[in-house]
Amino acid sequence: MAQFTVNPRRFDPYKDFRFRVKWDGRYVAGISKVSALKRTTEVVEHREGGDPTISRKSPGRSSYEAVTLERGVTHDIEFERWANKVWNLEAAAGGQVSLADFRKEVILD
Repeated sequence: MAQFTVNPRRFDPYKDFRFRVKWDGRYVAGISKVSALKRTTEVVEHREGGDPTISRKSPGRSSYEAVTLERGVTHDIEFERWANKVWNLEAAAGGQVSLADFRKEVILD
């Protein structure tokens, strides 16, 4: 059986957070608070052909609220650059938003 060495002085900047953000296959941020996952489904009311007295209700279009990550920290420069593409305060007027290559897979553990 192989023996593994343990490094008790290993630095883990995200160990005191409740959630970790995994991006491009590596952990890049620690988060303390995440908003709830919330879905809202519209109700569509309709009547059947020859029966004008009874209306039926069916589920319609669903919408999902944004997930908000709060009280976090990152030590990864590339992740921070990617996150700043939503709104870059230091950019010139009209160039604050750049969503050209914004979509990425982000995993929240």
